[in-house]
Amino acid sequence: MKAISRGTSRLATVGALAGGAVLALSVPAFAHVSVQPESTPAKGGYTVVDFKVPNERDDASTTKLEVNFPTDHPLASVMPQPMTGWKIQVTKSKLAKPLQTHGEKISEAVTKVTWTADGKGVEPGYFQKFPVSIGALPEDTDQLVFKALQTYSDNAVVRWIEVQQKGQAEPDNPAPTLQLAAAADGDAPAKDATAAKDATASEPASGSDTTARVLGVVGIVVGVAGVAFGVLAGRRRTAA
Repeated sequence: MKAISRGTSRLATVGALAGGAVLALSVPAFAHVSVQPESTPAKGGYTVVDFKVPNERDDASTTKLEVNFPTDHPLASVMPQPMTGWKIQVTKSKLAKPLQTHGEKISEAVTKVTWTADGKGVEPGYFQKFPVSIGALPEDTDQLVFKALQTYSDNAVVRWIEVQQKGQAEPDNPAPTLQLAAAADGDAPAKDATAAKDATASEPASGSDTTARVLGVVGIVVGVAGVAFGVLAGRRRTAA
């Protein structure tokens, strides 16, 4: 009985340690500052993104968020949405190479947006989304990296600035990264609509043809059954 008790105790300890390890691994993943698009972020297009900031601390609130916008792929339009309880500061910088958009040259672009809490900020156990309209999205890259700094009410700062390297494990403090989709093809919807129309038009004919075939087979089966019944009945009369 003692051996069994020791074995059970060891299993329980191992299970608890394993559960704790899983929890320890999952908490940081949940706590990451991330960027989430509200619509498909297609190259060359515009979208609204939300910088999602969860508070992983239980003894302090998030009172400030600084998001650095990429300078290697600058965005001509960056417009944060007003938020109750937060002051927003937009920082612009001159570009080494001016952007060409809608036939106009743009010599400066937004390089940072800072949100500072007026009140309590993001309290423990909560998260906050910080919406920003951005565009036009670059066509010569597959992703945009936004390095972010998260400041707490006790002045602690978490730097979400590590860039994910292909084929390597996720870093401890990954930078929010937006994956871009292929540019939308304006001709594709029309082609798809035409194909759908053709398919719809052919459905009734196809259905009628199938129905006719089924009825034909049923008729043959009924006819064969009738002939067999007649032959059998004739034999019975002769035998009688």
